[in-house]
Amino acid sequence: MVEKRIKELRELLNQYGYEYYVLDNPSVPDSEYDRCMRELIRLEEEHPEYYDSNSPTQRVGGAVLDQFTKVEHKRPMLSLGDVFDFEELKAFSNRVENAVGKVEYVAECKIDGLAMSLRYNEGKFVQAVTRGDGTIGEDVTNNVRTIKSIPMEIPCLDEIDIRGEVFMPKKSLLKVNESRRLNGEDEFANCRNAAAGSIRQLDSKVAASRGLDAFWYHLPDGEEYGLENHYDSLMWLKSMKFKVNTEFTRVFSSIEEVFKFIDEVGSRRADLPYDIDGVVIKVNSFSLQKELGYTVKTPRWAIAYKFPPEEAVTKLEDIFVTVGRTGRITPNAKLKTVKLAGTSVSYAQLHNEDMIKEKDIRIHDDVVVRKAGDIIPEVVRSLKERRDGSQVPYVFPKVCPICKMPLVRLPDEAMHYCINVDCPARVVESIAHFASRDAMNIDGLGVKKVEMFHEMGWINSICELYEVEKHREEMISTKNFGLKSYENLVSAIEASKNNSLDKLLVGLGIRQVGTKAAKILAARFETMERLMSATSEELSAIKDIGEITAEGIRTYFEDESNQHLIEELMNHGVNMVYVKEESLTTIFSGKTVVLTGSLNSLSRNEATALLEKLGANVSSSVSKKTDVVIAGEAAGSKYDKAIKLGIQILNEEEFLNEAHRYED
Repeated sequence: MVEKRIKELRELLNQYGYEYYVLDNPSVPDSEYDRCMRELIRLEEEHPEYYDSNSPTQRVGGAVLDQFTKVEHKRPMLSLGDVFDFEELKAFSNRVENAVGKVEYVAECKIDGLAMSLRYNEGKFVQAVTRGDGTIGEDVTNNVRTIKSIPMEIPCLDEIDIRGEVFMPKKSLLKVNESRRLNGEDEFANCRNAAAGSIRQLDSKVAASRGLDAFWYHLPDGEEYGLENHYDSLMWLKSMKFKVNTEFTRVFSSIEEVFKFIDEVGSRRADLPYDIDGVVIKVNSFSLQKELGYTVKTPRWAIAYKFPPEEAVTKLEDIFVTVGRTGRITPNAKLKTVKLAGTSVSYAQLHNEDMIKEKDIRIHDDVVVRKAGDIIPEVVRSLKERRDGSQVPYVFPKVCPICKMPLVRLPDEAMHYCINVDCPARVVESIAHFASRDAMNIDGLGVKKVEMFHEMGWINSICELYEVEKHREEMISTKNFGLKSYENLVSAIEASKNNSLDKLLVGLGIRQVGTKAAKILAARFETMERLMSATSEELSAIKDIGEITAEGIRTYFEDESNQHLIEELMNHGVNMVYVKEESLTTIFSGKTVVLTGSLNSLSRNEATALLEKLGANVSSSVSKKTDVVIAGEAAGSKYDKAIKLGIQILNEEEFLNEAHRYED
């Protein structure tokens, strides 16, 4: 009976995992999955004789190796030839069709990850091997086993190899880098490096924590399974419960149609949840693939179209540091303006002193720059071979550039800090943060305006925002400000007093407390007084808060200067109570809504807040459980998925018209 129950639980958990990680359509709540997992863990501990390395309980990792074993591939893992423009792709097509006549092509995304080969025998996962040099790779079975979208058992009893790409999703990279940043570790530069670094961890628990995923795109010897072409082999892999990128895999009858597909994928690239660096084009027919054959290194029936590089070379003209509201000192590069990923870039991040030294970046160097996560420009490396003697090594400052107080580098951290709480830069940044849209939303009070008011001596602290009337005459006589601007500012400051507690918590800049955590805390404790009295244990017990955030909250409220600040704000009439939003019955009430693309009249955060006010549950991904998709400009794959699933789609105008119906 025990053996039967263990088998039932493994089958259930495998099915639940497939629904969640591959189909993105779970059939049971997380609590049911957790209950089954706990029962299976208990039974396996009580009955070790039924141990199975492919059990769902083994996906958390635990094996620690001294080194990776070299493994020879039974079939070589060949690389693909590259083309970089449509003329070269047309030349590839001409070579193919001159040799075998008219063909069908399959085009699919080229995932920017780590090529991998899986081996199954008698239906069970046996081994995972990296590409290596194409002939010999490394056995990374323990780490690949932790990837939850990969089936541990398949309904095929033959010994079979499956080829694909292990990658780190963009959201996983953000989480991993946030953790590394808090631990004072260097961040991963991109998803590909992060995936490679994770797969080569000797401790599989580390790999398990990284949130890796994988797509599978090649079945060697597919004809042995009665399949005639590549696309059919992908559908066969899908039927075996492998994760196949069917959303961006299509069959075309001409290379001209492939051109259009490449343009389409390129335009949606930034919206994809994973990194791609091109499109792979393959002759669909297996028999024609055999006829075309191979060169020494590459197949003649496939090619990779590589997107233009997201890197550029420019001159680093200077290095300077900025001071954040926490006192954190960030070095930045002043660059000769260069075009990068469609935008003009003149500045880039350099992260910290150690990074500048490790990369040996000097003033007047020619440097390679790119956009980290396609958003923030950063310096990748210096081109040392181009140095002409004019380059100057950068000396990190010992004092704050603003207040001239000594900088401090905390133990086990890579960052320097200005610890002078009265530093003008810190004061300005903290006031601007307090007034920002996600915090107290004091309209018209950005960094530049705060900087001006601070230099004039009118606003030197958050509390002095609520005393601006003292400076009425000076303000209205200021150039480019005037009476109307003053009245609007006073009105916005006065209105901010009525904000809910969660807005105030964001504005105070408590470490680790963003908009989501602030709302959770405000809803849980309801008043500032109760929150300030909460213990670390009470705080860390709250879902989505955790020990690090709890410690940051306690540290903040135990500081006497922060206690005095809150008391002063209270005396100025600032609300200290959670204001529950009125519950409206709308067409969005209880609905799961997904936003995609960019809206002209609202930011993503504003649209999310409006939808939540209207009773919606805002989700980041489209599934069968999605009720409505709101599509702005440049809507991408989520829009396409919504069409396939028959989900209601609203454009920006339709969304706003519905929202305005419920205004007072």
